[in-house]
Amino acid sequence: MFHDSPRPPCLPAPASVRAVQDSASTIESVSLGAAADIGLGSALKADGLHELYAAQGEDSASAIGFALLLAQLKCRAQNKPLIWVREERGIGQMGLPYGPGLLDLGLNPDSITLLMLPDAKAVLRAALDSVRAGAAAAVLIELVGRQSLLDLTATRRFVLAAAERGTMMLLARIRADPSPSAAHSRWQVAAAPSQALEVNAPGRPTFDLRLLRHRGGRDGLHLIVEWNRETGSFQQRADIAPLSRASSAVAGGGAGDAQRNRAA
Repeated sequence: MFHDSPRPPCLPAPASVRAVQDSASTIESVSLGAAADIGLGSALKADGLHELYAAQGEDSASAIGFALLLAQLKCRAQNKPLIWVREERGIGQMGLPYGPGLLDLGLNPDSITLLMLPDAKAVLRAALDSVRAGAAAAVLIELVGRQSLLDLTATRRFVLAAAERGTMMLLARIRADPSPSAAHSRWQVAAAPSQALEVNAPGRPTFDLRLLRHRGGRDGLHLIVEWNRETGSFQQRADIAPLSRASSAVAGGGAGDAQRNRAA
């Protein structure tokens, strides 16, 4: 999904999870699968802010991959693009997005606009402007490390703008501890072992998800889900136990932290 090419590409992504529509242009929710939605109490709010924290440095690609898949479900349902906003120093942590890797996930690089910006201030400003413009179905923000500018006030602005424009906002955090925010949900994302397919083919991308915070009050939910490229949906796995460190079918290039992040 990532590589070290010096050329910064403009890339897109699709994905699909069950979306509930009340009109041709309005998507109310994005699903992690029926069983997961029951455990969560509802599907994910499609015009809300959702935080995705990489459990360890090695899980950075999984956190970003999961965010891309969620975003593309919304984008595909609305036939609108995804805007992915990154801080330039993230290149050293993750490398650049790799088109063939995105295609292997079922994502379309031509539907993603990738913005590479010099610092967190520029990233947050561009993300907010992108949401307010209303052209994208989803906006993905990727930030590395502690971010003093990303406070409760900043996330409230995101929530208000997302609700006003019907945009899904996804905040992928790498090497960071959770901090107070107005997000509708907060997840810790780790890689989980894939289940081999027929003829010992590589398994599907699999994610170990822990719900750290949810506005509905349902935290503590633990899910292991896999991404089915053929159906464009997530499916819950109940046949494996979570591992603290595991390799997923979503390969990445970040260096690891020594410990998992603590829940806020």
